[in-house]
Amino acid sequence: MIPDILHASSVAVDGRGLLILGPSGAGKSALAIRLVALGAKLVSDDRTRVTAQDGVLQASCPNPALQGLVESRGLGILRAPSVESAPLTLAIDLGQPATERLPAPRTVTILGIPLSLVLHPQNDHFPDALMLYLRHGRQA
Repeated sequence: MIPDILHASSVAVDGRGLLILGPSGAGKSALAIRLVALGAKLVSDDRTRVTAQDGVLQASCPNPALQGLVESRGLGILRAPSVESAPLTLAIDLGQPATERLPAPRTVTILGIPLSLVLHPQNDHFPDALMLYLRHGRQA
């Protein structure tokens, strides 16, 4: 098992993990908070440990003292429902805007393993759409 700590937040929905990538200030924590408010569980905020085992990427919090804590600008550090770890199903890159209405499937390779990737859609319903994706998948 090879660990890698990424500048990313992560949440889990029904045992399926979402890795939230993007530059500082892109809204990683804000998206994690929104998804938790919609029923997700926080895995890690701002830094996520990713390990690879048997072809599966697993997300966890690199510092157990920070598990279940998420930063909200203007409010401080908030407690959130959390899980220790989750197998990653999807990644979103908030640093890259989605320009296509119906984009082709994309992947990002982490620790030699491809992970489905979506770019940042420019609409207000994308947190809700991410919840649907994680719960029910995407039509190929």
